[in-house]
Amino acid sequence: MTLASLNLWVIAPEILLSVVACLVLLIDLFLPADRRPGVGYPLALFALLGAAMASLMGLDNGSMTALNELVISDGVGAVLKAGTGIGTAGVLIYSREYARVRGLWRAEYLVLILFAVVGMMTMIGANHLLTLYVGLELLALCLYSMIGMQRDSVRAAEAAMKYFVLGALASGILLYGMSLLYGLTGSLSLAELASSSGSFAPTNLPLLTAVVLIVAGLLFKLGVVPFHMWVPDVYDGSATSTTLFLSSVPKLAAFAIMLRLLAYGLGDWVSAWQDMLAIAAVLSISVGNIVAIAQTSIKRMLGYSTISHMGFLLLGFLGGTAHGYSASLSYVVIYTVITLGAFGIILLLSKPQFESDALSDLKGLNHRRPGLAFLMLIVMFSLAGVPPTAGFFAKLLVLQAALENGFLWTVIVAVVMAVVGAFYYLRVVKLMYFDLPDQDDQVLSAPELDHVSTAARWVLTVNVLSLVLVVPWIGNLVDWLTRALGTFGRL
Repeated sequence: MTLASLNLWVIAPEILLSVVACLVLLIDLFLPADRRPGVGYPLALFALLGAAMASLMGLDNGSMTALNELVISDGVGAVLKAGTGIGTAGVLIYSREYARVRGLWRAEYLVLILFAVVGMMTMIGANHLLTLYVGLELLALCLYSMIGMQRDSVRAAEAAMKYFVLGALASGILLYGMSLLYGLTGSLSLAELASSSGSFAPTNLPLLTAVVLIVAGLLFKLGVVPFHMWVPDVYDGSATSTTLFLSSVPKLAAFAIMLRLLAYGLGDWVSAWQDMLAIAAVLSISVGNIVAIAQTSIKRMLGYSTISHMGFLLLGFLGGTAHGYSASLSYVVIYTVITLGAFGIILLLSKPQFESDALSDLKGLNHRRPGLAFLMLIVMFSLAGVPPTAGFFAKLLVLQAALENGFLWTVIVAVVMAVVGAFYYLRVVKLMYFDLPDQDDQVLSAPELDHVSTAARWVLTVNVLSLVLVVPWIGNLVDWLTRALGTFGRL
């Protein structure tokens, strides 16, 4: 085996991020304390954007494997890796001031984020069950640590412990399902699993057991009902900067493992898992939207909103078709952009001595922060699926895909629940534009966004306005994502 045969350039983004993460640790060890933040932050941004560019360079190279077929590089992997790098760069820009004033902006914070991205990119490029699991656990360990970094916060400690215990249980379930697949097929390679899957009947009991365990583990990672119990508590208990990261970019990696495992590895057994996904989708859309109505915390409301949106994401998988996978890919990309904007606004509204968490904090926002109120208006309309925002077209695509595959009642329930869900999104708009602020309103009492960096303001503006400005070219965006998906093995 030669170095050239390993095709290490395929994992160049992961190598770059790992090297820079170690470099940030060394800088923290040797540089004076006052110079560390000024060096680690630009290095992390450079690594994330460089990894994104390196990923896009392989977009037109077709499907290639590396490290003895443990890793694969294809179009959809390139898009998702690039989205992961760019999205995480946005997270750092939004979070910098918030984390700094709360004592979280340390080398460990940057290193955990960089290694979390390495884990996500490993999951996205996995061509082997072992690679996929290693990436999944690397991401999970980084997230547990990030949530628990606020050691003086009881809520953060509770959230970290709950996520750790339930996450470990879900990982064990997923691993047991993978071990059953290995026993059935004699291989951990997704390619060999896909080629041998046709020799098993979908009614095979060990096979069904393996599929049920794997689907259960995946649904937990997505935060889908009935494995959603951790989502609102973890979102609410974590620092908002951590919630921003947790709620957005990892969804791209979660979509990737769904695609690799279900669409590719278990693609011939669609009938064994599509009904489970349909039930989970209906439950998630219903429970997420109904329970969100009763929330008074912005983060908990968006947590239940996430549960609902993950249900919509599953709709594209139900038929096991290329069109459905393309719709889900478009959905998860647009959803990630929306979520970055939503939590970015919450971060900008939070101040050194104040957390913008209650819905009542948004009362009369248009009277003093008309710019942020307008951006939040676009975000809420996108989450609700109101035209002409990108969120509307994302929902339309997955609903069309499910309808084309005969899931009429699933689509009817999803549409009804989407209308129900519009209530709590429009409630936010009502609070901002039609309610008067309280006399002691903490959001409005400080000078106009003096604590927010210019970079964060500009990035947030571009982030949110893109949800509307991209609409004339939404067809081109979907076509581009579909072409990227065309190099995927099963399509």
